[in-house]
Amino acid sequence: MTQPSEQLEGAPLIKPSTTDHPLYDSVVEACRTVYDPEIPVNIYDLGLVYTIEIDGENAVKVMMTLTAPGCPVAGEMPGWLAEAIEPLAGVKQVDVEITWDPPWGMEMMSDEARLELGFM
Repeated sequence: MTQPSEQLEGAPLIKPSTTDHPLYDSVVEACRTVYDPEIPVNIYDLGLVYTIEIDGENAVKVMMTLTAPGCPVAGEMPGWLAEAIEPLAGVKQVDVEITWDPPWGMEMMSDEARLELGFM
């Protein structure tokens, strides 16, 4: 039997997004307007956006990663994403955080991104 503080074997490392919130689809579309400057695919389809949480007051919290810790735009990308989401009607505030756990891998890309980059 596991202790409540232990992570369950096979439990997802990425917290689920608030997909049932009315703003969710708009936030995803805003994420798709931000591109990694080194890869011609938006950060959402690249799999860099791990979690989109939207609370009852329409505050948006995004947990994202980068393709590599040494990414030259590491300090700028969260701001680009916040600037894309903040103007959406109804959004109260935006907080974008970077995590390295789990590390990004090519398997996190959408099929569209893989196709666009010639991996399919």
